[in-house]
Amino acid sequence: MNIIIIGCGKVGSELAMQLSQEDHDICVIDQNDSRIRKLTESYDIMGIKGNGCNYAVLQEAGIANADLLIAVTESDELNLLACVIAKKVEKCHTIARVRNPVYEAESDLLKRELGISMIINPELWAAQEMFSVLCFPNAIEVDTFSRGQVQMMRFRIPAGSVLDEIRIAEVSQNLNSNLLICSVESKGEVCIPGGDVVLHSGDIITIFSSRRNALDFFHSIKASKNPVKNAMIIGGGNITIYLARMLTRAGIQVKIIEKDSRKCDALCSVLPEATIINGDGSDKEILKEERIGSMDAFVALTDFDEENILLSLFAQKMVDKKVVTKINRLQLNEVIYNLDLDSVIYPKDITTEKILQYVRAKNNSSGSHIQTLYRINEDRVEVIEFSIKNKSSITNTPLSELNLKDNIIVASIIRSGKMILPKGKDMILPGDSIIIATTRLGLDDARDIIKN
Repeated sequence: MNIIIIGCGKVGSELAMQLSQEDHDICVIDQNDSRIRKLTESYDIMGIKGNGCNYAVLQEAGIANADLLIAVTESDELNLLACVIAKKVEKCHTIARVRNPVYEAESDLLKRELGISMIINPELWAAQEMFSVLCFPNAIEVDTFSRGQVQMMRFRIPAGSVLDEIRIAEVSQNLNSNLLICSVESKGEVCIPGGDVVLHSGDIITIFSSRRNALDFFHSIKASKNPVKNAMIIGGGNITIYLARMLTRAGIQVKIIEKDSRKCDALCSVLPEATIINGDGSDKEILKEERIGSMDAFVALTDFDEENILLSLFAQKMVDKKVVTKINRLQLNEVIYNLDLDSVIYPKDITTEKILQYVRAKNNSSGSHIQTLYRINEDRVEVIEFSIKNKSSITNTPLSELNLKDNIIVASIIRSGKMILPKGKDMILPGDSIIIATTRLGLDDARDIIKN
């Protein structure tokens, strides 16, 4: 596909890198020379300095032949305008980043009336992911498929767990649990496991299950935590607004600490049910004064990654159930991995997943269609939900007889709204959705899971 990206900040740069690696033709537009130079020198892409809302600049970028324009500048309004120009003049597909909570309620209207294909809101998506892990505090990460019918959870096996030194094939049998383990991360290495893989304490496993069965599983391994009833949030940005709204609607008490008094005033007006404290959330004395030790959950949402990391390390010693950390810079991944933080959320990663899902779905208009895509285990594993439209080489054949490529597992089949944890005799039928997990990155068609 020919793709134009307007804005070369953190999100735009990550998109340019990922999409160029998937063999798309990329042109980036930005008004910052150094940003463009860094990308064009590192990847096989074209760069143009200029305003992405200027039609002459868009023409130079090849808008006449573009399949998709993605606008991710810091300005919501510029992003929307650029998409309108591209759609009205050249009729290509468009994606706009719109972050202001004021626009969130109008996102469907904006898409419909302005003809925008997709509106992305990294802060809202990050808040939704945080809300999921706060509602399920046993998990490091919680993602959903098929409108919530299927839950994917990442979980670290604690010391002394009944899962320590047990073969995967024995998990369901010994614990009477209806689930499937689709990835195992052990000592920094990730694999798509077979039944003979042995689990160890400290491993991070990814499980597929229904919500009810997941609760039963955590109870059976004696790792069940009580639900979160109150939460402390440090920082008063957009993610805080989205997350606090979700938490208060769920009946969870929220306390927000923000050092900017003007932001505190704004928070008070939009979050009347939350307690707003004007203070420095990095001051341990203030945290103790606000009774951090009595909190079920702690969420670090300042604008500085290093501050969020330090706050979370302190909070993990004080908070009973859950600590969530927001990180913007992926360069810190290796350091973060060794710190053993609880749940880490990367808004930039979430945005990239959503756009890759859209691009791959557009790239493949027949056979199967990507509905959902997640990257886990530091982007080393992709978990993809495909809708199976028609009869093909993967349908009407028992899974045990499909010649699956290495490092691929069919994690779930969804049929008529119900989840099937597949066994060898199960078959994929036209009309099903299937979820696959793989270390083979870049699949855009379900038929690619079998060997030629």
